[in-house]
Amino acid sequence: MSDTNSPTIGYIVGGGLQANLQVRLTVPADQLQEGGFVVIESGDWVYCGLVTDLMLGATNPRFADEQSEQRLPESLAQLLHGQTLFTNLVVLPALMMARIPDIGTPEYEPWRKAHPDDSELQPLPVKTVPAHHAPVRRAQEEDVSRIFGGPDKPSSFVIGKTREGDLPIRIDLAKFVQRSAGIFGATGTGKSFLTRIILAGLIKYDAASVLVFDMHNEYGLDDIASDTSKPVTGLKSKFGSKVQVVALGSGSQIRGKTPDAHLTIAYSDISTVDIEMLTRELNLKETTATTLDALYQSFHQDWFQSFMTMDLGTTVEDEATGKKVPAPGSVEHWAMTNGVNVMAAQGLYSKLRRVFDKPYLVPQCPAGSSLDVILQYLERKSHVVLSFGKYESDLDYLLVTNILTRRIREKWEGMVNAFRSQGEKEPRPLVIAVEEAHKILNREMASQTTFSTIAREMRKYYVTLLIIDQRPSQIDDEVMSQLGTRISGWLGDDSDIAAVLSGLAGKDALRGMLSRLQPKEEVLALGWGVPMPILVRSRRYDDVFWKELLGDGGKDSGSKGDWGDRLGMG
Repeated sequence: MSDTNSPTIGYIVGGGLQANLQVRLTVPADQLQEGGFVVIESGDWVYCGLVTDLMLGATNPRFADEQSEQRLPESLAQLLHGQTLFTNLVVLPALMMARIPDIGTPEYEPWRKAHPDDSELQPLPVKTVPAHHAPVRRAQEEDVSRIFGGPDKPSSFVIGKTREGDLPIRIDLAKFVQRSAGIFGATGTGKSFLTRIILAGLIKYDAASVLVFDMHNEYGLDDIASDTSKPVTGLKSKFGSKVQVVALGSGSQIRGKTPDAHLTIAYSDISTVDIEMLTRELNLKETTATTLDALYQSFHQDWFQSFMTMDLGTTVEDEATGKKVPAPGSVEHWAMTNGVNVMAAQGLYSKLRRVFDKPYLVPQCPAGSSLDVILQYLERKSHVVLSFGKYESDLDYLLVTNILTRRIREKWEGMVNAFRSQGEKEPRPLVIAVEEAHKILNREMASQTTFSTIAREMRKYYVTLLIIDQRPSQIDDEVMSQLGTRISGWLGDDSDIAAVLSGLAGKDALRGMLSRLQPKEEVLALGWGVPMPILVRSRRYDDVFWKELLGDGGKDSGSKGDWGDRLGMG
């Protein structure tokens, strides 16, 4: 790779794999910034790294302490400073690649004969260090393309550009959907806009079916930005029938607009596990699991409706004793008949009244509004945005999302088993986007939810999560460890920063960078979906984005949405 158009900025003076590399700058320090992408060529290898710190130094401390320009002529002071004062970059070495001689040089043909297979040229983890005084330069577009993929790769999707040089940074969507991912950032850092950008890429290039749990009704239909009061384009507006907007509750509207379908949940669709998942929200007692198990043993799938229709506290007079006893059909009568603690049954019934009153829970679902409708959309390669409309409480969100994901887990596991054992059609990958993830995946509840199972086990069943949250430190550690790709905006809390970087190489070097990101439109991408940690100025979610993604008309024509099939992804 020629450095004709990218002069060196310094040379290696020390460091190591654990201590990072020290680079003596030969250009003014203000020409480099933290997060800069640099390249080091040494022998047969090209090393790629990230600037994590800039440090001022001096050959002797007194030259830094004394202001020579006040006692010496300006030209002499500058000469003295040039010899005695310097700046070192601290570079986190991230990848190493085989060095390719420039085409046309005497070294190229022998090298090409020795390396006929381009697969040998893939980036590798850094296992050695460059030599002293190896030149360091800014990364060029060819360096970025070699690592992050170029425009010719169908699964490459631009999420933004480097801070220095405006070089496009791409993620491999085909790889991105293979493991669960997380988008993090403090409130107001643009998580929702970045999520829209990535969802738009997944939909456009058909990487997977997408199910969005849209708690605040932001993603499906057009909206108004809360901070700027400007219009925000919904996914439905650009992708038309590819995106189905489903509203929770029969007859519900979203901001005065009629959705494509409605979702109601039959009483028989509610399992005892779904109620146990609400332990913290409903303040359920330790006896709840025993009482729920007894209800299921008594009524099986009809347990919820049977319990709901019981009376609480009704009594009749016992003919033999003349005393008041629980009336048949009451909670107390059922509990005494089945050997259940009466107070535990009464307490559970009282707590479940908040659930019994939900209008979207019905004895039988009207035609076209059951859970099966959403599953059918997803199987048919449509994408679903489930808007909660007026049902924005944590209780609604926890109950509905857990019921639906449990059904999805059962469905996709069955399809994958049939594919592997009976040779049926390969299932289509599914990405489930979850807002306010810490409410579902916190340490107290994660083990009880289907979401945790999906994060840990469902990758082999073609289902992954995309979790969006402002408090990653509140998410269960085991779930965080399963997130392959992590994209984070600015975080102000040390525990949140530590959670995003947990389990990743070089986390100590990246910690300061994450805390000093710009408040908006600047993110740190790292993990499975990107070959190396990289600081990115994210794309703006505006008309320019849509024209670049969909063409001059800014609307999807549906003509290029099949590369998922060409990649053998269903």
